[in-house]
Amino acid sequence: MRDHLAQGRLCRDGLLQPEAAADLMARVEAEGIETLRMLFADAHGILRGKTVTRRGLEGALKAGLRVPSTLLLKDLSHRTVFPIWSEAGDTPMAGASDVLLVPRVETFCPLPHAPHSAMILCRVLRTDGSAIPFVPETLLQGAIDRLATRGMRAVMGLEVEFQVFEPVEAALDHADATMPPRPPLTRGVNQGWQYLTETRYDAAEPLLDILRRSAEAMGLPVLSVEVEMGPSQFEFTFAADDPLTIADRAVLFRTMVKEVCAREGYLASFMAKPRLENAAANGWHIHQSVTDMDGRNLLIPDEGGVLTDVASGWIGGLLAHARASCIATTPTVNGYKRYAPYQLAPNRIGWGADNRGAMLRALMAPGDGASRVENRVADSAANPYFALAFQILSGLDGIEAGDPAPAPLENPYDDAAEQLPATLGEAIAAFEASPMYREALGEETVSYLARLKRAEWERYLSAISEWEQAEYFTAF
Repeated sequence: MRDHLAQGRLCRDGLLQPEAAADLMARVEAEGIETLRMLFADAHGILRGKTVTRRGLEGALKAGLRVPSTLLLKDLSHRTVFPIWSEAGDTPMAGASDVLLVPRVETFCPLPHAPHSAMILCRVLRTDGSAIPFVPETLLQGAIDRLATRGMRAVMGLEVEFQVFEPVEAALDHADATMPPRPPLTRGVNQGWQYLTETRYDAAEPLLDILRRSAEAMGLPVLSVEVEMGPSQFEFTFAADDPLTIADRAVLFRTMVKEVCAREGYLASFMAKPRLENAAANGWHIHQSVTDMDGRNLLIPDEGGVLTDVASGWIGGLLAHARASCIATTPTVNGYKRYAPYQLAPNRIGWGADNRGAMLRALMAPGDGASRVENRVADSAANPYFALAFQILSGLDGIEAGDPAPAPLENPYDDAAEQLPATLGEAIAAFEASPMYREALGEETVSYLARLKRAEWERYLSAISEWEQAEYFTAF
């Protein structure tokens, strides 16, 4: 089988190692896997792809899979927002041409909720095998490689908040099948506002056990399971690892939670701030440290607690590029509704030592090998590949610039501190105006991300809200 697979296009072109491909074929056969979901994360961090049978796996490992390139060009309503039929030279993937999915065989992941099936994450390339710069996994790998040229690695942690609701009305009438569809009506699974309360955890444990065991069966190393602040809100945390592994885990976990909850009769949501009475906001706190190539943590302060040059530069870079980075950490219209004072979410740019109100919470102490920075600006709807890439590029730029971090904020909601963007529109403008991101990502990627998110922003601006109807309908 190894020699047979080696004759395929992917192995000949060096896109896949024949030994790894043969090992996967043997494992699929041994474990009785019938179907394999070949998936990739789109620009929004949503998994898309094709399912092949065991019989079709050999062909996928030899030649890859082709899917329409428009899957990279859709907004969250699933509309293609690029003029693919025009002859404009700056239109990516004109004519709805194909792209190539190359299985990342090391991500093979059997599904406990569908034991006959497994997921495999894929690289997305042009059909000639060349890279597409704005593909999320490619962009993150580029940031990792850029940091490595300076002799450093990033270590990231994953803790993510989400909510689980019970559907009351599924919104499956034909009139509900709009783009996007009408959301279903739901009710909570607990009353909430009893943060880390034992009895609330015990009541939710049957469902949380299913999710925890499913995550662990998929190779996702769960560290803690928590009842969060709001009604029907929970948090899972995972062991720290390299950024690409963390991003893979994030999209796999988010997808698994939604799929398992649906099978159990629930609806899981990672939306930043649901429009539901008493619903809390969902944050994704990105824990990050920087090591040398031997794994020595470069953020550990000296005995006097003074920041190292690397820590100071990393913090300074994250702050300097905070507004422009929001297109990745807070990529939806809704996410900016989470930025509110005194809600344990930041609304201003600054850092503090173990301060949960600050954008950056510095958790660093002499001799502490886990010294790190926690960026609390991101929400659970972020594309993890983009969010982590932007952390790396921002922090690295701060180190290279050599500018020390500013003084920490005593009051993270101080009116004197610079504000984070108030809207997605502000974030898009800040991103487009960033010379650092234009240099680091290239014009094609900047144009791609800005156009994709502007389509969402403009649809929002054109929608007539309930506020407008109440304000003007009877007044004029």
